[in-house]
Amino acid sequence: MKAGRVAGAVIAGGVVVSAVLGGLGYVIARRVTAPVGPRRFDLVVRGVDVSGERAVVILARTAQTATPGLFNLILENGTWVKFSEKVLDVSAELVGREVVGELAPGELTVGIRASWSGMYFQMPADAGLDAVDVEVPTEFGPAPAWLIEPTTGVGDIWAIHIHGLGSTRAGTLRGAQVAAEAGLTSLVVTYRNDGEGPTVGSGRSTLGATETDDVEAAIRYAVDRGASRVVLFGWSMGGAIALQLATRPGVRDRVVGLVLESPVLDWVETIKANCAQAGLPKGAGGLAVPWLNWRALAHTVGLAAPVGLSQFDTARRRLSEPQRPLLVLHGRDDISAPVELAERSSTQAGAATRLQQFEADHTMTWNSDERRWRAIVAGWLSSLS
Repeated sequence: MKAGRVAGAVIAGGVVVSAVLGGLGYVIARRVTAPVGPRRFDLVVRGVDVSGERAVVILARTAQTATPGLFNLILENGTWVKFSEKVLDVSAELVGREVVGELAPGELTVGIRASWSGMYFQMPADAGLDAVDVEVPTEFGPAPAWLIEPTTGVGDIWAIHIHGLGSTRAGTLRGAQVAAEAGLTSLVVTYRNDGEGPTVGSGRSTLGATETDDVEAAIRYAVDRGASRVVLFGWSMGGAIALQLATRPGVRDRVVGLVLESPVLDWVETIKANCAQAGLPKGAGGLAVPWLNWRALAHTVGLAAPVGLSQFDTARRRLSEPQRPLLVLHGRDDISAPVELAERSSTQAGAATRLQQFEADHTMTWNSDERRWRAIVAGWLSSLS
């Protein structure tokens, strides 16, 4: 009887542990596919010094605010405040950041809440670009896009700019600026459930599995309007989308090159890395896989169909196939999409794949060294012709 009670306790304990772990996987899967929500304003302006040539904003010292480079502060009232590269030491707890450009009187005040961002340009005009608002027809309705003519040349090569998960198309304007100067016509796209494109089902992300269809529609839009060839600019999850498109029969013959900024090359490893960043055991990320891959569990999460994470293995293998020129820009300090995946894949790749590393976090390579980023991308684009 005693042995039976012990065995029963062990079994019961195993059931409880399995339930707890399964519940954690459910929570992680829900989190990674969550619909677009409001921006978090987790910084407070501690001071504003207008005594010098440029206004200086005083902020709490964090890993982000103390990093040199071009960054932006989005205020709770909607104002975007651009900073220069400089970091000013105010105290052990505070830093100062120089404001680029003019501020309206009273626009920036002590105590206002704000959010740190690597998206430096809010609209194309902020990047010196003339854009036309267009709509790309998709299966679920029109997806807004910016059509940007090149500053020089005829523009029969089009650049398709694809933003990442939790970001917006404004984040890709850093690349659109260089593409326009290189003579490419740019189409800066949106896709389903990104907050600007069509809302589908529960509004959840499928991590690129279905969003790729909308970007494929954007390529067809470009071809119908004179694009002879296309270059895909993919940021983070947009990199996974770009790599998927490069293998699709309907569009792959049009793709002549890819520029990938901090690309997601393996969703399982990326989810694990983000779990570690959130203070969970890294292996906890693997618990989300069944909830994203199995139909019944995916429905419970709120997805209409399973994501099928294995399809993104194809995307990672693309780095090892020297069929098209491919430029990867990645930060050594990336805590969201591990740079090691890009390093391993590029080591196996041929001469057509080029990896450039920066001292930067996720999707912040441009911000960390704008001049070098622009020179690398511009030189790579010129080599395509």
